[in-house]
Amino acid sequence: MLRRFVEVKMALQQMVISDKWTVYREDAPTAQNAQTVKEKILSDVWWSNVEHILKVTSPIYDMIRVADTDTPCLHLIYEMWDSMIEKVKKEIYLWEGKEHDEVSDYYSVVHDILIARWTKGNNPLHCLAHSLNPRYYSRQWIQEIDGRVPPHKDKEVSQMRMTCFKKFFRIPEELAQMGCFPHDLVDKSWAVCSSIDEFGDQID
Repeated sequence: MLRRFVEVKMALQQMVISDKWTVYREDAPTAQNAQTVKEKILSDVWWSNVEHILKVTSPIYDMIRVADTDTPCLHLIYEMWDSMIEKVKKEIYLWEGKEHDEVSDYYSVVHDILIARWTKGNNPLHCLAHSLNPRYYSRQWIQEIDGRVPPHKDKEVSQMRMTCFKKFFRIPEELAQMGCFPHDLVDKSWAVCSSIDEFGDQID
């Protein structure tokens, strides 16, 4: 709805400054509401807030649209959430004029909400699929953001992967074998791949 407001902004402004808008001011029950609407529509501050809300929520809706399709994307979910949160943080910090390493109370509230939702819907399979995607071991992907590490060196991903393995492998000996993730393989072979397709080509 807010996006539509921005698209018809000029029409809304023309509406509230029209002589016909005074009709609403003459009707006592709607007079106060009409005045409030007019003040908001003509306020640059209000429109700036609307545009900011759209910029903050856009990464969230983009992620939902990608996930809500018939296209297989289980191996992308973990990274999409991580990237989405980073994009939301970037917009909030630009809005507040803060440096990346500064504390933002505004972002802290938004971050807590997003993490709570991720925690509620997170599935160990997301982390397992993430750790098996060669793209996330490529140098290009790792170097896109400071501090980013490949899945086998990410503590949370490793813990969730083992949680998933425990459900698949009930025999202790088999579980022990699965716990030995092939670090040398992913460091040497997967680091040059940017997608599953490229990894398949490399194997062939």
